[in-house]
Amino acid sequence: MLAFKYISFHYLRYFFIILIALLMFMVGFDYMQYADQLSKSANLLLIYLVYKSFYAIDMLVPLALVFAMISTKVYLIRSNALVSFYSLGYSRVDVLRPFVVLSTFMILVFIGLHSFSSFSRANEFSDNIRSHSQYLNPTRDLFFTYQGQYIYFSRMLPLQEKAEGIRVFSVENDSLKEVLIAKEAIYRDEYWHIKNADIIMKPDKLDFDSLGMKVTLSKDLNILKDFRPKMLDQVYEGKVNFTIKNAIDAIILLDKQNINTSSIKGALYRIFVYPFFVPCMVVIIFFFVPISVRFLNVSLFSFAAILATLLVWGILFMLIELANNKTIPSEIGVIMPIAILFLIALRQYRHYRFSTS
Repeated sequence: MLAFKYISFHYLRYFFIILIALLMFMVGFDYMQYADQLSKSANLLLIYLVYKSFYAIDMLVPLALVFAMISTKVYLIRSNALVSFYSLGYSRVDVLRPFVVLSTFMILVFIGLHSFSSFSRANEFSDNIRSHSQYLNPTRDLFFTYQGQYIYFSRMLPLQEKAEGIRVFSVENDSLKEVLIAKEAIYRDEYWHIKNADIIMKPDKLDFDSLGMKVTLSKDLNILKDFRPKMLDQVYEGKVNFTIKNAIDAIILLDKQNINTSSIKGALYRIFVYPFFVPCMVVIIFFFVPISVRFLNVSLFSFAAILATLLVWGILFMLIELANNKTIPSEIGVIMPIAILFLIALRQYRHYRFSTS
């Protein structure tokens, strides 16, 4: 218990120090790069820096957790605390336990931040503030299918839950049946509500005996059940930074329409699976470290461990981007690399399970 508390204290201390340092470097470098493009409004500038900080945390928490383990292990070696723990009867697994427990707990908190908040869309919001001086940019020329109908929104405002320039095309037997035209629609009570709409109906047969097109005025129409503005904005604009709730809702809804949901599943894999490379790397690196400075060049070990972590993180990031662009399946780009790391970590753990030094 003493070892767990002692190691945990130093591990968390190094984690927060490294995270803050990396965060300040990334946000500061970004600000210097785009300072001339940002709004002069102090409020918008502050919001931009906050969202950019959230994005930096999203990227850097996994790295900071691994770097903190490396720093803590080096500290234990330099101070001879590691040798003391082994002399008191602690095994390597006992010393490893606080690293694995705390890193896993922090990863679960990290995943929780993606559940119902806009944490995962922080980079999108910050880019919108830089480009348009508002964190939610209106979506234009949105065209999609739903329940056999083709829907077009000339402009959608996610924040106001409002769409403008509505066109709904109904098709029957591969032939256009009717067209609904409305100026605007508002999302209320799980439906898009249209107050006034013109419906143009085409006759079944276009000949000299037909009466021609029929135009009627309809009021209080409800369309697109459960298609929330944020879901439309994310799915049909090809964005991949979903919250967990929006991603699950989108998969359930789109599966009923037989629409490919591979990109959305990839976003969920990125949230739930990718962060667990951290405890795997913690276990793998931990068992490669000798117990004393007499058997270790600390500087060389630190450099090699940090380089290996960055290399693995970079490969994972590249595979995730390839999966997001549908170049490779999400299962290969996200799940398979983490599974390989887990198997390597499990082998290391089983090999040293009963070791005491």
